Amino acid sequence: MISLRVRAEIRRLYTVEGWRRNTIARHLGLHHGTVTRALAREGLTDPLRQRPSMIKPFLPWLRETLERYPQLPASTLYEMARRRGYPGHQDHFRHRIAELGLRPRKAAEAFLDLRTLPAEQAQVDWAYFGERQVKGGSRKLWAFVAVLSYSRWLYFQFFYDARLPSFLAGHVNAWTFFGGCVRTVLYDNLKSAVLERRGDTIRFHPRLREMADHYGYDPRPVAPRRGNEKGRVERAIRYLRTSFFPLRQTWSLQALNQAAPDWIRTIAAHRRWPQNRHRNVEQAYHEERSNLLPLPSEPFPAHERLTAQLRQSPYVRFDANRYSVPHDRVQRSVTVLADIGRIRIFDAQELIAEHKRSWGKQQVVENPSHLDDLWKAKHRARSHRGQDRLARIVPQAEALLLEVARRQRHLATAVQRLVFLLDTYGAEPMRRAVDEALEHGSPHPETVRLILERRARTQGSPPSLPISLPKDPRLTELVVQPHPLADYDPEQEDS
Repeated sequence: MISLRVRAEIRRLYTVEGWRRNTIARHLGLHHGTVTRALAREGLTDPLRQRPSMIKPFLPWLRETLERYPQLPASTLYEMARRRGYPGHQDHFRHRIAELGLRPRKAAEAFLDLRTLPAEQAQVDWAYFGERQVKGGSRKLWAFVAVLSYSRWLYFQFFYDARLPSFLAGHVNAWTFFGGCVRTVLYDNLKSAVLERRGDTIRFHPRLREMADHYGYDPRPVAPRRGNEKGRVERAIRYLRTSFFPLRQTWSLQALNQAAPDWIRTIAAHRRWPQNRHRNVEQAYHEERSNLLPLPSEPFPAHERLTAQLRQSPYVRFDANRYSVPHDRVQRSVTVLADIGRIRIFDAQELIAEHKRSWGKQQVVENPSHLDDLWKAKHRARSHRGQDRLARIVPQAEALLLEVARRQRHLATAVQRLVFLLDTYGAEPMRRAVDEALEHGSPHPETVRLILERRARTQGSPPSLPISLPKDPRLTELVVQPHPLADYDPEQEDS
C-alpha cells in the first residue's frame, strides 16, 4: 500500500512529465506492477502504451475448450495452444488463464452450523506427532483425542502406536475422565475402527462394537470428505498442536500423559465456549456432565489377544520384543494378552508369565525365576548365558572374547571371570576397563581385573568384594572338617 503523496507523484510524472511506467518505478523504487495498479485506480491506462496481449486471439478457442473439458490441466492446454501458434511461455500462459477466470469453477457450498444437545455426541480421532527414539529403534507418537461436541471438553492421551488396543484404551480412559459416556460417537475412516466401507455402508471392527455395547453408545461414521462433520475434534487437534505440544516436544511418553490432565483442567478449560462467548468450556462441561450416561461397574477390557508359538528357547516374541516364560513350557502354543501397560502369557487357562510391557525394540524382558531351573539343569548353558549377558550389558566384551578365542585360550573360563568382574564392579566401570584393555592390545580378563583394581585404588575406595560366592556346587556344598591345633605342638617341641 502506497501513500497518497506517492500516488500523486506517480500521476504527475505520468501525465505531466510523460514518463513511462517502468521509468517511474525505477526512479521511485517501486515495482512496476505497483505503478500500473496506481495508474489504473486513477483511470490513466493508455491503450496506445499497453503491449498487445498474446493470449487475446486464443480466448474464444480457450473458452470453448474449457466449457467442454473443464478438468483439462493447464499443461495440456498450453501444448494445444502452442500447436495453434501461441508464442508465449508456459508460466505466462498459466497466469493469464488464472487471471482471466476462463476455467469454470464449482459453485461454493454452504454448510449449516451443526449444534448438538448436551451429552448427545462426541468426536474421536488420531493425531500423528512424528517419531520418537526408543531403546533399540524408533516408534511413531500418536495422540488419541476425544471431544464432547456440546461443551468442547476434551481428552487426549499419547501412545506409541495407533493399533486397536490403544484405541480401545483411549476410549475407556476418556469416558472415565469425562465421568460418563455420550449417546453417539463420530468416527472418521480410521483403520482402528473401520474394517470396510462401501458408499454409505460401513463395517466397524467387532471389538469396537463390543465396547460400544458395553458403554451403551452408537458408533457412527462421518461422510467421506466431509470435514465439517467432525470439525470439533479437528479443531481440538489443532489446538493441541499449537498450545500443548510445542513446549513439550522432547518430553517422554510418560511425562506427556502425566501433564495432559492438569493442562486440560486449567488451560484448555478456560478457553471461550463458541456457543456463548460469555461462558468458558469448563462451565459448559459442568452443565453437560449431569446428562452423561452412567458408566458400567467394570471398564471394558482393552487388550490385544493373540496366539504365539514357543520354540526351543523360553521366550515369546511380541511387538518387536521378547518376553521370558518358564523353560518347561517350550514347544507349545500359548495365548498372549497385551494392553498398554503389561503382557500376560497363558498356557490354556493357566497364567504362566506376566511382564511390564516394553515400548522399546529388540529388547529382552526376563523374569529371573523363569531361568533358574534351566540354569541348574544345563551346565553347558552357563557360559552361553554369561556370554549373552556380557554382550547385552558390555557390548565391547564381544570383541575381547573374539580375541580370546583367536588366541586359543579357554573361552568359558574367560566368560566366567568377566561375569564375576561385572557383578563385582558394575556395568559402567566394566565398560571403561574393557575399552582400555582393547586399546592397549591386551584382551585378557586379568588385564580387565588389574585396570578395575587400579582405578578403585586411585579413587580411594576399598577393593570391591563379591556379595556371594559363585553358584558352583563344588563351593556351596563344600564341607571342611577342622583339625585340633594341639596335634601340631609336639612336632614343634621335637624340632
